[in-house]
Amino acid sequence: MNELKLYRKRIIPDECILLENDEILYQDPEAIVTKWTTIRPKKTLHHGYSCYFPERGFKVSKFYDHEGNLISWYCDIIDYTYTETDNTYIFTDLLIDVIVYPDGFVRVVDLDELADAARDGLISPQQLQLALRRTEKLLSIIYKGAFGKLQKFIEDYE
Repeated sequence: MNELKLYRKRIIPDECILLENDEILYQDPEAIVTKWTTIRPKKTLHHGYSCYFPERGFKVSKFYDHEGNLISWYCDIIDYTYTETDNTYIFTDLLIDVIVYPDGFVRVVDLDELADAARDGLISPQQLQLALRRTEKLLSIIYKGAFGKLQKFIEDYE
């Protein structure tokens, strides 16, 4: 079988990037764990770990600064396509993000981008519904105190 390839597809801006420098640490049918450094240098964010949960519809990332301090847990709401013949996932960012800070504060961001994308026809009504339902599912996990189960996937490979 071919080596696993991961792509990040964004709607705003419109781009699809092969994550060729991401190191795949673990893979099973439920989760894919990766280690990475930022694609484009940022003032604060330097590196991190991500765990894709394809069937659940979100990616949980642990963000670190240049000194190795935890910035936040950053959760992208996603959809995906998988091509078995070339062992490739394309993960589409559905725009809504949920940030969990070290002190436990939770923030939902980019709802304005989702609204703009829906208005401008960049996403389908089905993608809009999917994004909202998956966000609700993720927030439910966080508010029930079960986010640690998702974090453990990353923490086991740090």
